[in-house]
Amino acid sequence: MKEIILVKNGELALKGLNRSSFESALMRQIRRSLQPAGRFKIRCAQSTIYVEPEQGANLGAAAERMGKIFGIAGYSRAAVFEKDLENILQNAPDYLAEQLQNVKTFKVEAKRADKKFPYQSPQICAALGERLLERFPHLKVDVNHPDLVVMAEIRDFGAYVHGRQLPGAGGMPVGTGGKAAVLISGGIDSPVAAYMMAKRGMRLTGIHFASPPYTSQRAELKVRQLLEKVAEYAGPMRMIVVPFTEIQEQIEANCPDEFFTLIMRRYMMRISCRLSERWSCAALVTGESIGQVASQTLPALVCTDAVCDRPVFRPLIGMDKEEIVAIARKIGTFDLSILPYEDCCTVFTPRHPKLNPKLAALEHAEAKLDETVLIERAVEQIRIIDIGKDEGNEL
Repeated sequence: MKEIILVKNGELALKGLNRSSFESALMRQIRRSLQPAGRFKIRCAQSTIYVEPEQGANLGAAAERMGKIFGIAGYSRAAVFEKDLENILQNAPDYLAEQLQNVKTFKVEAKRADKKFPYQSPQICAALGERLLERFPHLKVDVNHPDLVVMAEIRDFGAYVHGRQLPGAGGMPVGTGGKAAVLISGGIDSPVAAYMMAKRGMRLTGIHFASPPYTSQRAELKVRQLLEKVAEYAGPMRMIVVPFTEIQEQIEANCPDEFFTLIMRRYMMRISCRLSERWSCAALVTGESIGQVASQTLPALVCTDAVCDRPVFRPLIGMDKEEIVAIARKIGTFDLSILPYEDCCTVFTPRHPKLNPKLAALEHAEAKLDETVLIERAVEQIRIIDIGKDEGNEL
């Protein structure tokens, strides 16, 4: 029995005259994601993407990957039949047997996109429902709250029957929302922020600040593994490792302790803006949540953003920690994030940070530092690591 995957693209249907370009981007993303599962023929019609396996392709592995592709609202494995009602009635019960044996109630819905098909949707529902009740006498019909909805779709390319539709990752296809650089640490928040901006179609570059010997190789490996988890959704990306030790030591030696974290953050932003320009990233992304720590009060964020020449997106800004942790668990980053390897944001934490900083006071404190030299040295020594890059896929 021939089987394919039917993909519903949800939000893309609202894009009007630009819809085709978004659908093309989604199909490219599907092809990239499914490469390890084999070769597939992919086409789009009537707001549905058809993913048809070619010889040797693993449809099960492909279905597992579908749930991590942004732009997909839902997807189903479906049997393909000739557009003949008796053929559908004869073969659909066998295809649906495993799902129907494990439920008590069901209903049948039909969609007749091909109006040349001689039976209307209510007739298809009645005939298929009757045949399923004959085959599975334990079942009852429940049109309001069924355990399983059986769908029969009569389309241009054939008739498709499937059971449960699985939820997709939602959002927009990666690459349709521009490019951004995400400041990535080893904590819980920043990988979640990266995931959320990728969900809105942004292609990401990760920027990580390392401070050896205060931070270890294990800490950097942890960040790399976090980005690999994010890349399962966001696709291939660069991880730019910035040496930050000298800057932190200079801040500690020359600036008031209460301003340390804020001045450090301002230097991170300056360097990230410089690197964003080099890699054509139009915005920065951070994992900050308002009031979570001293450097994330509203006055502190104003002082941080004052050095930026591009917008700073903070997708977690109104979320509490429980909400952030729930997403981290969902995308598989939480257990990595809580590993006890410190990053540069934690090793120099001041005892009494300033909660209501003034921009003029910060700028006065920074005046003792040679900003140009410190930034140039850091940028000259960056390292670049490719994350999630598959053969044939460019970053």
